[in-house]
Amino acid sequence: MAYNIQNKYLENEVLQADPVKLIRILYRGAIDAVDAARVHLRNGAIRERSRQIGRALAIVHELLRSLDHTRGREISRSLAELYVYMTKRLIEANTLQIDEPLAEVSHLLATLLEAWTSVPAPAVIPEAREAAGCPV
Repeated sequence: MAYNIQNKYLENEVLQADPVKLIRILYRGAIDAVDAARVHLRNGAIRERSRQIGRALAIVHELLRSLDHTRGREISRSLAELYVYMTKRLIEANTLQIDEPLAEVSHLLATLLEAWTSVPAPAVIPEAREAAGCPV
């Protein structure tokens, strides 16, 4: 029951989020997955560890796919390289069953999340808010 309520809350949050908030949600989800993988690694829960690493990989790949290299230029290229590096480290952690790459990726994601926290949400035109059914 609580799981369904939590999923419904997250679904609602995602559907109403602006692009900046969506990026923050993705970073938070990746951090949570990596941190859960670290716990499962310590507990010897191989299947759960692998599942959480897979979840983190999927999020990092989504972040990579969402980059706009036309508008982002150098920043998007640097982020792409960082996401590829994180992918390699997550695969290494899963294959070798070691914590160090997971700790590094968690730290990198937290640093990026912190940077995105200072980015203001984009301004929304009142007519667009009305059309989307949002209170003005």
